[in-house]
Amino acid sequence: MKSVVVFRIDRRSGVATYLQIVRQVEQALRMGALEEGDRLPTAAQVAADTKVNPNTTLKAYRELERAGLVEVRQGAGTFITRSLARPQSAPDSPLRASLAEWMDRARAEGLSGQDVSDLFHSAFGAAYPGEAFGAGYAGKTEG
Repeated sequence: MKSVVVFRIDRRSGVATYLQIVRQVEQALRMGALEEGDRLPTAAQVAADTKVNPNTTLKAYRELERAGLVEVRQGAGTFITRSLARPQSAPDSPLRASLAEWMDRARAEGLSGQDVSDLFHSAFGAAYPGEAFGAGYAGKTEG
């Protein structure tokens, strides 16, 4: 139970808030930021941090439970039950290292965060036609 996720809610994204929470947990699972056994923040914690109704968080957690990614333990919290991480997306993977190097080069050449985001979304659309890029990132903090 070492980690806590910090959700980032974009109210202008057009994506339902509960789906943003679901997608951010899924992304954190893919990236290895969340692992089996990690505890998700309570609905009250998420509400305090994001001003999201606790029922919205509970709806997201129920969706994650239906997908077999978390389990709710009465009185203890909501815990990750399986990972979506692949070796290629682990924090120490060669692909991630290459991406980090590319980001460093982009910054050194004067690209802004928005420039990089636009470039990435354009390249993503070309490589994965018809797939939508996820909404937001759930960052991990130790706790």
